[in-house]
Amino acid sequence: MTTTEHQIDHNKRLLSKSNLVLLAFLAIAGFFLFTEHRAHLFGILPFLLLLACLLLHLFHGGHGEGGNHQHKAKGDIK
Repeated sequence: MTTTEHQIDHNKRLLSKSNLVLLAFLAIAGFFLFTEHRAHLFGILPFLLLLACLLLHLFHGGHGEGGNHQHKAKGDIK
């Protein structure tokens, strides 16, 4: 079987009736899951925002130095 024949056979399997039915079922199920649980998902968003702020604070280095670095002149030695 050549590469072109293999690609055509693969494309035919992707567009088979059973795969199209499966994709349609998954799309409908996803739609109903989203619409029925939308209130739960949107209700938790403020808490996720607070969690994201906390995680950024922890993993980004905390408060930082706040600009309190003592800059040495170019000629100064440590």
